[in-house]
Amino acid sequence: MTTIAKSTPGAGEPARPVGRTLCAMVTPFTPSGALDLDGAGRLADRLVSEGCDGLVLNGTTGESPTTTDAEKADLVRAVREAVGDRATLVAGVGTADTRHTVELTLAAEKAGADAVLVVTPYYSRPPQDAVEAHFRTVADASGLPVVLYDIPARTGTRIEATTLLRLAAHPRIVAVKDCSYDFLGVQKLLARTDLAFYAGCDEHNLALYAVGGAGYVSTVANVVPGRLRAVLDAFDAGDTARAARLQQQAMELVESTMNAGLPGAVTVKGLLNALGLPAGPVRAPLRPADRATVGGLLAACERLLASAP
Repeated sequence: MTTIAKSTPGAGEPARPVGRTLCAMVTPFTPSGALDLDGAGRLADRLVSEGCDGLVLNGTTGESPTTTDAEKADLVRAVREAVGDRATLVAGVGTADTRHTVELTLAAEKAGADAVLVVTPYYSRPPQDAVEAHFRTVADASGLPVVLYDIPARTGTRIEATTLLRLAAHPRIVAVKDCSYDFLGVQKLLARTDLAFYAGCDEHNLALYAVGGAGYVSTVANVVPGRLRAVLDAFDAGDTARAARLQQQAMELVESTMNAGLPGAVTVKGLLNALGLPAGPVRAPLRPADRATVGGLLAACERLLASAP
């Protein structure tokens, strides 16, 4: 397991407690719909070998609503075996039930996760004091660092700025995966806390990084991990013009994948299958992407890979 500390690595550098270039990995299934642990190991190895220093398992893109608790733990164990200590493993454990979330957190810790990703409780739409209590209960339940997941479009509830400021004082709450689409609000929080903010929307990868973000948790990285990492590498090397160009080149694929009216798990699995990479079907109620959609995704991917890096 990777050691994670809540600290700033150096003067002027953002803390990167769970890595810099993380992939929100799909959960591969066999043609019959069973968990494909061999495929998961092969996909994880490819992602790490091609530029990911962290993997988020059992998240939104990993179809966590339709995998069992046992499958979630099995996936963490299989990926840990495949990648060893070459990458940080962040296990999605968020549910609408605090007790169940704690159970998943303890199971993820036992299975070998380095940290957990905890989404705001959904459907019941708890008020902010209840949201805060939920996160504190989970953070107090294990020794694992916690990444908060702010995605109000799916949960119906925002993690408000005042709530995040209070939670930032907790020693095991280290980061936020941001899908709030509130770029101004995130910048204000960056200036006021030591929480590490990760872009959870691929179109924000460079923009958030440029103002002090820690990196990204990317769905599109399932397909082109190296091309997305190259954006941040160029920025770190001081070649901001190249970083911008690389980010712009990726936007056609990002838009095709994430804004096609289909969940990212559907589009990414369709593209991975077309490329002969481990993915398999999605589980109901999701349905596979149609042939025309996959053809468009494949064409966008080929144009990106053919462009000069």
